[in-house]
Amino acid sequence: MTIDILDVISTADKKKEITVQMDMDCFVSADQKFPITGIKPFNLCLTNDNNKRLLISGDTALDVVIPCDRCLEDVVTNFHVEIDRVIDLDEGKVICQEDEELPFLEESCLDVDRLIYDEILVNWPTKVLCKDDCKGICSVCGQNLNQQDCGCDRQVIDPRMAKFQDIFNEFKEV
Repeated sequence: MTIDILDVISTADKKKEITVQMDMDCFVSADQKFPITGIKPFNLCLTNDNNKRLLISGDTALDVVIPCDRCLEDVVTNFHVEIDRVIDLDEGKVICQEDEELPFLEESCLDVDRLIYDEILVNWPTKVLCKDDCKGICSVCGQNLNQQDCGCDRQVIDPRMAKFQDIFNEFKEV
């Protein structure tokens, strides 16, 4: 959702509070789509600080369905998104520093979905597990080992030690 913030940018010491509903129904990252199942309204506060800075703050919560890293079962992951951005202003215009990118702001239009997308991306978990002791899937047959054991031989022998294993198998005494 894009909102016009020209009135806040152009008026010194103006403060505007808005409740916005996001348009995103899925989170797309690295050619993968992750469905968003629950979204709370986004409470956004825009403040022009003496025509020198634009303060953007707000919070929301949403649930994203992410597959477990071990067994690939869907896991609902809750994200609490808190926005606290400071953008430089000069005479009612946004100033971008050389090292700063503002993909969520174009002149006087604020893309709320992009603002939240960036925060989700920064806070994306490195590992998602359905439970702490998730057993994963069998590397031989693909069976989810949390549901049942498949009985496959999953012993992985270090290729550097394979010759020793052959010797032990050849000269078994028992």
